[in-house]
Amino acid sequence: MLQDLPTSTLREQRPCVLETERLTLRPPTLADARAIARLADDRRIAVNTRRLPHPYVTDDAVDFVRQLADCGRETAFLIEHQHEPIGMTGIVWRKPDMPELGYWLGVAHWGRGFGTEAARAAVDFFFETFDAKLLLAYARVSNPASRNVLEKCGFQWAGVELHRFEVLGSSAPVDSFRLSRNVWTSLKSWAGAVRSPGDGDHGFTPAD
Repeated sequence: MLQDLPTSTLREQRPCVLETERLTLRPPTLADARAIARLADDRRIAVNTRRLPHPYVTDDAVDFVRQLADCGRETAFLIEHQHEPIGMTGIVWRKPDMPELGYWLGVAHWGRGFGTEAARAAVDFFFETFDAKLLLAYARVSNPASRNVLEKCGFQWAGVELHRFEVLGSSAPVDSFRLSRNVWTSLKSWAGAVRSPGDGDHGFTPAD
């Protein structure tokens, strides 16, 4: 549970809605399960995320939403554009001192900068809500679009690791990235609160 995290790490945890120029990010509910399944049921998404199975059915989405409430180690947001669900983003606490950013978008919504816009909102939420000094993220080395998203968010490359992907049934190399609170603070002071969304992202990282 989140209560197991160090008190110095966790400031507060409550449901919230994030608004960006084009997107609304909100906690998913069981009523969203069918929409999530429709979006996630594509192998092109699954091969670039660590946890998503393929095929991905409504029951998988129901289990995911229920686990969010039960495990308490993940903060997830459903990404909406013009009231239409287009993907997911959030923060996963696999270990108390190793929070990770993750996100994915439905294939029809690739290439419009939504991944960058949603990821930046999740990053801002993380540093504004938690006391952690570092946020991690990963992208398959075969997925340069996802790497571009992370770099646009200020993440710095930290090397290559092997991570296991459920749909592959094996491990694959991923680029490891880190974003420190100090770098995030500097970027916010340089760019201000408004940032233009990037172009060309495919909208997924293996942290999902």
